[in-house]
Amino acid sequence: MEFILNFLIWSPDPNIFVIPGIDHPVRWYGLLFAGGFILSQQVMFWVFRSENRPEKDVEKLTVYMVIAVIVGARLGHCLFYNPGYYLSNPVEIFKVWEGGLASHGGAIGMIVAIYIFSKRYPQYPMLWMLDRLVIVAALTGAMIRTGNFFNSEMEGTMTNSNMGVVYARYTEDLLRYDDRKVDDVTFLKGGDMQSSEPGLHPITAKITYNRGVQLGAEDKDFFENNLRSALLRYTEVVQHIDFGKDQPLAYKFYEEDGRAVAEIYGLGISRHVAQLYEAFYCLILMALTMWIWKVKRFKLPQGFNFAVFMIILWSARFMDEFFKMNQEAFEENLVLNMGQILSIPAALSGVVMLILFLNSGKKTMSGDPR
Repeated sequence: MEFILNFLIWSPDPNIFVIPGIDHPVRWYGLLFAGGFILSQQVMFWVFRSENRPEKDVEKLTVYMVIAVIVGARLGHCLFYNPGYYLSNPVEIFKVWEGGLASHGGAIGMIVAIYIFSKRYPQYPMLWMLDRLVIVAALTGAMIRTGNFFNSEMEGTMTNSNMGVVYARYTEDLLRYDDRKVDDVTFLKGGDMQSSEPGLHPITAKITYNRGVQLGAEDKDFFENNLRSALLRYTEVVQHIDFGKDQPLAYKFYEEDGRAVAEIYGLGISRHVAQLYEAFYCLILMALTMWIWKVKRFKLPQGFNFAVFMIILWSARFMDEFFKMNQEAFEENLVLNMGQILSIPAALSGVVMLILFLNSGKKTMSGDPR
């Protein structure tokens, strides 16, 4: 029983609701992404009020941030992870709604935007702005990674233990192969397939059909001869659920409450929740940078908070990548994946900046002379 309770089957619907007349539904990822900016703006209102700065300037700043982070994150994904495809198909770069945002690109976009903002509004020096923006950048990062988890994307590597998450959403969507017949698909713990290998858990896909649907010889033939091979064609299925390769698909038909039900048995592959690991350390980083700003800004040099942010965020990201599946096929042949390669210079730049700022002898984070 302990074995069954130690893992989680994760299969939430990424869509929250559909607005009439709009093709694209409101998704958890989009809501959390937008919510990150909204909450961040409220935090910046508080920061500006605390330092007797006009709140209206936060509204101007928000426009810069939203545009810069989205554009930077999108371009970062296109140029860092699949430049050949996107340079050959430049129109695809604009299809942000299809997914593909890179946090390294978003960080570059944020820095560029602050540079432009500081040039236009010289009362806000670039380092003064960065020391405060890192607080909300960490908050937004935590919410975006939580959105990735709800989207069942950026999944972690195998835990090879009884702990972890089995991502079942993609398989669930495929099993709704005929909406005219299928009413619901649910994944349950336990089932007829067994394994002694750690990290593989017996699970059951329960398909409930609409009232009046009868499962006959044609359905039996489909389950026995076509369904398993159809599922195995999709990497998103194979990476998360093992339905067997050399034996027939294990299934059962029966009736429940006057409805036809089919059960399919497989082994769920438990994986790390790398998205939530990153969300967690982003929240810790937010708390740390807020404490530095609130308590130490009159003593520490300008740029200190930004340098600390760069060191901790990208060092933690480097480590987190060991628990994350590679995003692109070319990364399989690399010693380090692209996320780690990009994180190394970012973290080292933070170390260099920290040394320079500590020895600068100029202004403190508050803007006052030292």
